[in-house]
Amino acid sequence: MKYSPLFLAISMAMPMTAYADSHAMETIEVTGSYFNDYKVDEAKGAMRTDVSLLETAQSVTVISSTIVEEQLATTLGEVLTNDASLSAGSKQRNREVFNLRGFELSSSTGYLRDGHQHWSHYQQPIETLEAVEVIKGPSSILYGQSGPGGLVNMVTKKPTARKLFTLGADTDQEGSTRFTLDTGGALNDDETLRFRSTLVKQDVTYQREYQNGDQRERDRFLGALVVDYDITDDLLVRVHYDYTNDKAGLDTGGWLNDNGELIGDRKTIRDMSWAFTDIDVENYGADINYNINDNWQVAVGYNKQTFERQRFESAARKPANFAAGDEYTSNPYDRFDDWQFTTKFIDFVGEFDFAGVRHQLLIGANALDYYYGQLKVKASSVVYSAGQNEPTRPDIDYKDDNTLYSSEYDYYGVYLQDLVTFNDNWQVSFGGRYDKQNKETADSESFLPKFGVLYHPSEQATIYYSYTEGFEPQRSETLNNDSDINHGMKLDAMESKQSEIGVKWQLVDDRLLLSGAIFDISKTGKLISEDIDHSEFETRTTQAGEQRHKGFELGAQGAINDKLFIMSSLINIDAKYEKDENYQGKTPTDVPEWSAALWSRYELTEKLAFNAGAFYEGSRFADSANTIKKDSYTRIDIGATYQMDIDTHELNLRFNINNLLDKKYLIGGGTSSVTAADGISFRLAAQLAF
Repeated sequence: MKYSPLFLAISMAMPMTAYADSHAMETIEVTGSYFNDYKVDEAKGAMRTDVSLLETAQSVTVISSTIVEEQLATTLGEVLTNDASLSAGSKQRNREVFNLRGFELSSSTGYLRDGHQHWSHYQQPIETLEAVEVIKGPSSILYGQSGPGGLVNMVTKKPTARKLFTLGADTDQEGSTRFTLDTGGALNDDETLRFRSTLVKQDVTYQREYQNGDQRERDRFLGALVVDYDITDDLLVRVHYDYTNDKAGLDTGGWLNDNGELIGDRKTIRDMSWAFTDIDVENYGADINYNINDNWQVAVGYNKQTFERQRFESAARKPANFAAGDEYTSNPYDRFDDWQFTTKFIDFVGEFDFAGVRHQLLIGANALDYYYGQLKVKASSVVYSAGQNEPTRPDIDYKDDNTLYSSEYDYYGVYLQDLVTFNDNWQVSFGGRYDKQNKETADSESFLPKFGVLYHPSEQATIYYSYTEGFEPQRSETLNNDSDINHGMKLDAMESKQSEIGVKWQLVDDRLLLSGAIFDISKTGKLISEDIDHSEFETRTTQAGEQRHKGFELGAQGAINDKLFIMSSLINIDAKYEKDENYQGKTPTDVPEWSAALWSRYELTEKLAFNAGAFYEGSRFADSANTIKKDSYTRIDIGATYQMDIDTHELNLRFNINNLLDKKYLIGGGTSSVTAADGISFRLAAQLAF
């Protein structure tokens, strides 16, 4: 009875139609195509202002909630595969790592949520999102410390005056279940007070298995609430709160041999079945938007994020020349991590004429306070090989650690940006940022410029050039990792710069956006860590001289006609280490030369639509020395959606097949933390809207 949880959810949801009728809930008449469009015209995260993509001198992709729902995505990684410029890194320890234009996105500086820097050391709760913006290239001028590949901005669902009550349930062939509730509406008669809330309960059974035959499992709960209050016509206050608990068995990934082949079955987990990670995340804060006058607005934002995690590790370690069935060592420990991430910003935006030209001026400042604390207790090592009884969980507890390792810092930045419109054809954007980090062991400051010029041959087209820089201080002045052979090595800050030439063109009555960009990015100071077989040390870390990525990308997003919609992208990257004595001419790990993504929907009728997708990733090196390579792969997904009307309500049924051809392939991770893709899988979902 694999699908019984879904049918139970539908049965429970059916009586709600009677409840809705008895309370005279509002119904909305939809004309034309039932499905929303794929194309989005703005990405506020790119410029921190309300500017169209055609006026943004930067490559930006916006993935709408329509695509997320069609794909029945449950993780941010499943969403980001729709943009070929993003490739997956390691998925070990119940989190996801991504590379953008070949550069890894940092947990602390690579992600935004509604413009706030967001600590992302866990799988993001995408049920709260209405869109995901992929902002490409260095963006330090507006957000401070960030990498050269770009940023991912998660745009959350906002309160609505219209009454909203949607129940959802989905399941897969392993018996996994997810139940969702999305509600919203006005809380008073004049609709000045509005809310949006989300509840999610998810239980996942993975295809991968521990050595004792148990399948890996995950248990997740999410609760979120956003409230808007229009104090006056010019003053809006928004408060938000969300809580996530996410507990899962540990899976640190598979191991590769010297030929780039997975050792053992793609389902095999080397960690012990008792290893787990348990995460509690809270976000709360407020945003204020005020129209000072017809020309000037001010926005103020605050968010406090607490992230607490217990990680009980078996810490399996791959020996040199390991083969299936060989013994290996586990080094168990119990660890507690406490991250606290506080962000603040204030932005003034003015639109006015000066010196005969139109200006959109942004003047702002933002700041971040960071704290990290760790408790850790180790157990004795154990030796294990396949076929033996699994070692019992050691009797250790992180609470017995009477020492606390902690680290904290804060940084702030002030920035200015001006978008100057000379006429219908020409625009120039420019700006700069001063940034200062205060840290006891690694103080640093920087000034970063930004420049772009845009030419519009028509209202539907843009050709642009842009230059941007980025800055990332190291966590400390020296390498702080006592399991690394270069522990104590002096570290320099990481710096980056990018030049980009691009074009954007809208077709089909502005419903289809075509885009292309050529980019050249360089970064200095990257830390490169390699696994080593040493009796005392586990890794060797060095600092690269220069890492340079040159390439181009193409994209198409929107409606081909009234029935066919697509989101597609293609990227080529020539990535190399330059000016580096250890890796000169080598390619960074997990950076494919070619990648492509396509997702499409064909509407057979207003009630029935079919989906098909193809995702290609070229071969990649698994190690910085470029001696081990992962093969290229293409994954095919298909799906269908059908809408039924029940009285005045809508029931949407979805059925998807992922990895239709049961392709065996490897995703991200190095040689001992590689992610092996799942085989063919099925998802069935129902969503009932009142």
